[in-house]
Amino acid sequence: MQRLQTRAQFQAVLAGSTVARTPHFALHRCPLDVPAGEAATLFDVQDVWLGAMVPKRWAKRAVTRNAIKRQIYNVSAAPEVTLPIAAHVVRLRSGFDRKEFVSATSEKLKAAVRLELQQLLKRAAGARA
Repeated sequence: MQRLQTRAQFQAVLAGSTVARTPHFALHRCPLDVPAGEAATLFDVQDVWLGAMVPKRWAKRAVTRNAIKRQIYNVSAAPEVTLPIAAHVVRLRSGFDRKEFVSATSEKLKAAVRLELQQLLKRAAGARA
């Protein structure tokens, strides 16, 4: 699995379709099988590409943003997750309640994020089938 790194790569994937949504996350996908398109020049390796977007708007503290990004990459790297060869971006689209999840590194927040990401990836696999 490759990671998205440039702004152009993220913009190309976000211009693609939204494959799955949960209350807090959205999964965007851009196919790589376009023969002479922009995707062919941005993504030089035919592999699964993944990026994580956690805006300050929805997670104010850096420790929270980093914890959520770590969960995104860990859950998507699990062996039971099968993403197609394409470029993907997991985007946080609403914030987690700070009254319920007081600590950014609490096990409660990590478990909630992990559960929702697993649901998101399962919906994406169902959308592909």
